[in-house]
Amino acid sequence: MRMFSFKKLTSFQIIVLGFSGVILFGTILLMLPFSSREGMITPVSEALFTSTSAVCVTGLVLHDTATYWSAFGQFVILLLIQIGGMGVITVAASVAMISGRKISLMQRSTMQEAVSAPKVGGIVRLTNFIVKTTLTIELLGAAVMAPVFCRDFGIKGLWMALFHSVSAFCNAGFDLMGATKAFSSLTGYASEPVINLTVMSLIVIGGIGFLTWDDIRSSKFRWHKYRMQSKVILCTTVLLLIIPTVYFFFFEFTAFGLGKRILCSLFQSVTPRTAGFNTVDLTSLKESGQAIIILLMLIGGSPGSTAGGMKTTTVAVLFATALSTFRRKEYTHFFGRRIEDGVVKNAATIGLLYMTLFFFGGLVISMAEGLPILTCLFETASAVGTVGLSLGVTPGLGTLSRLILILLMFFGRVGGLTLIFAALSGTQKQAAKYPQEKITVG
Repeated sequence: MRMFSFKKLTSFQIIVLGFSGVILFGTILLMLPFSSREGMITPVSEALFTSTSAVCVTGLVLHDTATYWSAFGQFVILLLIQIGGMGVITVAASVAMISGRKISLMQRSTMQEAVSAPKVGGIVRLTNFIVKTTLTIELLGAAVMAPVFCRDFGIKGLWMALFHSVSAFCNAGFDLMGATKAFSSLTGYASEPVINLTVMSLIVIGGIGFLTWDDIRSSKFRWHKYRMQSKVILCTTVLLLIIPTVYFFFFEFTAFGLGKRILCSLFQSVTPRTAGFNTVDLTSLKESGQAIIILLMLIGGSPGSTAGGMKTTTVAVLFATALSTFRRKEYTHFFGRRIEDGVVKNAATIGLLYMTLFFFGGLVISMAEGLPILTCLFETASAVGTVGLSLGVTPGLGTLSRLILILLMFFGRVGGLTLIFAALSGTQKQAAKYPQEKITVG
């Protein structure tokens, strides 16, 4: 929590170091003998993988969470999920405020970068809103699911409800369903409306972003008063929920009854963005269905949310830029507002980074493990999008492949531009410009 005292570090470097420090701390805790049910020391590579997956709210696992980890180990994982979902800087700032410390301008700037806020002003109020909203929604989600889990698991159902509520809101995808069948996720509740609807609601609420919810809280249903970013996020989110649902309903789950078919179609559209739960066996999907999930995993949630991925706004800006180019418009715009050229450049950079890492990571894993390329691309998309969905190959991967997934998870949660800005913070901008010359593209 002393990260705020590092005055010579930039905001981006503090964010990177903060996540790295929590991952390292989680790794040490998970290596302890009493973190596993067998009372044995977990190998450092396996503890590091699990800690990274939890802090980066991904959900990819090497061991079934319910059967391998003890109650203490599960608590550590839940704590890491909570810190990773809310953001390391947000949690540290909350502790500082509770202890009565004053928040300096540098610390406010770091908080602004951490939650993708548009300005420094009001960042303390926004942080309070994030903490209170997170805890309230998670407790409500747990309360709704508790009767169902208590029915099936007795008093242990209270812990199950809390664990899955936090995991869903933070878009983590960790589950404790291995108590009935290892690595089964929520497939046993495919027809249970309470669990389905609650988990989906938590995922969407967590993935929309705190800035959008702050907009909704302050402006209510007065659409014209929403920030342009909130409008883009809400419209893009609705489209990304409806289109895949229609596909899954008509082309994947035709053998199910109407009720289960609707629930499964909705759930498999929601969870790739970037939650990691599943209510059906993903290996049973057609390749086209798996490809759609890969695309959804890469897109992810929205800025300032608990989700990872390229973000809905990035994809929206890229599509809007293409549309402006097709229509020979000079600028990209949304809802009567022009987008800066720098934002378009950032969107293109983020898109290229994600696609490059996703593809080459999958290629290397495919060559190293001798697995089909689509299967490996599914795993790398899940890692870089911090999703946690898997076709079942993660536990059997070798050291090199695990390391690739660890790096992709870290990149996906911290953010590509954050890592680049942190690494290049010492470079100076050059005043001189090269001569301009045209180049033909397309």
